[in-house]
Amino acid sequence: MQSYEERLTAPRSWWLIAVLVGIACGLILLPVGPLPMLGGVIGGIALSAVAVSTYGSVRIRVVAGALVAGDARIPVSALGEAEVLDAEEARAWRTHKADPRAFMLLRAYIPTALRVRITDPSDPTPYAYLSTRHPQALADTLAAARTKAAEPSEG
Repeated sequence: MQSYEERLTAPRSWWLIAVLVGIACGLILLPVGPLPMLGGVIGGIALSAVAVSTYGSVRIRVVAGALVAGDARIPVSALGEAEVLDAEEARAWRTHKADPRAFMLLRAYIPTALRVRITDPSDPTPYAYLSTRHPQALADTLAAARTKAAEPSEG
């Protein structure tokens, strides 16, 4: 069975910003003394790095007949057609075309995305918007998983 896994990591520039935040924390504590300044630099970098790492640790996976995107787990049987979105269309679906009921796993620093219709009649969510660097590969994997889920099981 075809599988898919992607981690939506934060860009490298964010790590530089984390270091700059640590330096700023150190500068704030400079009047207090050199040891508090050093503590501010180390603490500021550590806290900023944790924030960047946490934000960039979200994963998109297709496993065991389900699409797992962040905290959401959606069975492939509840998914409809997937639409690959280029940078321009992805921006439109993040802004003026967005439905407030939709599941949005978006990272603005990732220009492309996949929009997948949710066909479960008991779920008010119209679609899932997933920022991904490989939208076509994710769409192909979801199509294969839906086909496999629709096949009658041998018994």
